[in-house]
Amino acid sequence: MKPVCIVTGGSSGIGQSIVQTFLANDYQVFNLDLSPSSDGEFCKCDIRDHQAVTDVINTIGKQHKIDVLVTSAGIHFSGNIENTSEQELDNVLAINVKGVYSAIKAVLPNMKQHQAGSIIVISSDQALIAKTNSFAYNLSKAGIASIAKTTALDYAQFNIRANAVCPGTIETPLYHKAIDSYCERSGADKQKVHAEEAALQPLGRLGQPEEVAELVLFLASDKAKFITGSLQVIDGGYTTQ
Repeated sequence: MKPVCIVTGGSSGIGQSIVQTFLANDYQVFNLDLSPSSDGEFCKCDIRDHQAVTDVINTIGKQHKIDVLVTSAGIHFSGNIENTSEQELDNVLAINVKGVYSAIKAVLPNMKQHQAGSIIVISSDQALIAKTNSFAYNLSKAGIASIAKTTALDYAQFNIRANAVCPGTIETPLYHKAIDSYCERSGADKQKVHAEEAALQPLGRLGQPEEVAELVLFLASDKAKFITGSLQVIDGGYTTQ
């Protein structure tokens, strides 16, 4: 019987690479997303809807032992505190934080029943550092890193591990959307901005989604069975500067 992995936000970017990597390593993967995908078993779900997330995961749990949960659903938002409306803040927190809360809360009974499980939240290097014009996003990513740490302590007694993966600048559709938005506002040349972003990284390039996915796979495996409550940085050295 194949081990089971649930991924939220698995239809694009880092989430899609995670789904594909787990499939390639003989997992049965359920992808909770609003955008359809042919990778894994697609479950249409709005991560902002607590009851919908609970219902989908409960349905999966009735038929399967849930071995791994990866929370990858998230949005980016640029703006300082003055430029962030209450509605915009609520939306970022609903997806980036409440979605993680809902998914973890739903899988825990299944994992407790089987006395095993690995929970991996996709946070950000912004769980460790601050960046300008990133009030809401930074807040949300620091928040879910905290969720990973507290969950690790609360559920270690059930042999359930929880870790946060903290990517730096990864070349995803979300990255390109953010760069496009900046260039539209500022009139900057995208190719130049892209090169400048790469140059900011000590390794001289952007990270790739597949590299993040391989780290997630490792954390889900028995090779990482003594790792819990950690913030695993994958940022090309950016946060060590």
